[in-house]
Amino acid sequence: MNFSLPGYTPPDFSTPRLSTAPTATFTPVRRHGVAPEGYHATTVFPEYFQLSPGQWVLAARSRMDCVVVLAEKELLVKEFRNLRQGDLVAVGRSENGEQGIYVHTQGFAGPDQLDDKFAFRSNRTRETSFSIDYDQLYQLLDHERDQGFIVWVLGPAVTFDHDAREAFSRLIKLGYVHALLAGNALATHDLEGSLFETALGQELYHKRAVADGHYHHLDTLNTIRRAGSIQAAIDQELITEGIMHSLVCSGVPYVLAGSIRDDGPLPEIFGDVYQAQDAMRRYTSQATTVIALATQLHTIAAGNMTPSYTLTPQGQVRPVYFYSVDMSEFAVNKLSDRGSLTAKSILTNAQDFMVTLLRGLRERAS
Repeated sequence: MNFSLPGYTPPDFSTPRLSTAPTATFTPVRRHGVAPEGYHATTVFPEYFQLSPGQWVLAARSRMDCVVVLAEKELLVKEFRNLRQGDLVAVGRSENGEQGIYVHTQGFAGPDQLDDKFAFRSNRTRETSFSIDYDQLYQLLDHERDQGFIVWVLGPAVTFDHDAREAFSRLIKLGYVHALLAGNALATHDLEGSLFETALGQELYHKRAVADGHYHHLDTLNTIRRAGSIQAAIDQELITEGIMHSLVCSGVPYVLAGSIRDDGPLPEIFGDVYQAQDAMRRYTSQATTVIALATQLHTIAAGNMTPSYTLTPQGQVRPVYFYSVDMSEFAVNKLSDRGSLTAKSILTNAQDFMVTLLRGLRERAS
């Protein structure tokens, strides 16, 4: 079975409500970083703005909790902090066309589901069966590898297990990773694995603590900082394998967002949180599939800046698929009410997920 994108049903702008709607109002920003009164805040859904009678324009590359700026008949979605004096911001709190703004929530609506008032196992928990989710994910990733943009959001747990680390490195080389969003810890412990075959001082495979192992991540940071960068350490053959090595050698971009907890940190870390957010959004705005694994805060951050839709190079509207994978029910369900029609959660640990995913993709290819 092969994956096919669901069709998108655009709004019917010929209906009386929309055909008689006024054009959208745009009000200039008077002070940098401050939206005008009555601004319209974006959702994760496709949103259309009537710029002239009958001309409804979709805001592309959107994200939730931002504003829409009109720039030469193009609609830009901006964070409040990026507003500049003179920007023309859409105003209006109505979302059904009354103010020339229409939020389309049913574009990817599927067949009706059974809606009993009482039903067992309606929420995703550790007891949920995820077999069909894996099978669907295999199909999706095979499609997205060549026709989409797959963004991974990873926590350091992926680097703590020998097989998981090897599996993700293999996924990079096989073309299933188009960008990586992470923090200092994932990169540091992956590089530690290459230098010392440990993660936080434990052997990657046997999990045995080694003498002075608690120094290893600090020695790793010092080594990379001495080299000048991860790229330089690879060029000097200090780092010869692992996730970061695979990313660099495969030309896959990554964003390492800093934290108040960071040691070192690595030279590539974004220490300014808003620079990190801008860098992350460069890739979430391109994403067609996002897989967030074992990192609650990065998952929430990426989820908040990822819309439920994007445009293909041909201008077609398609869904953005978002997977949240974690052992914690709270973590995976945190985004369940963010409005995405395609967000899915899988309850499992990072190691089992990564190894199972690689195995399933290989079996499909064989």
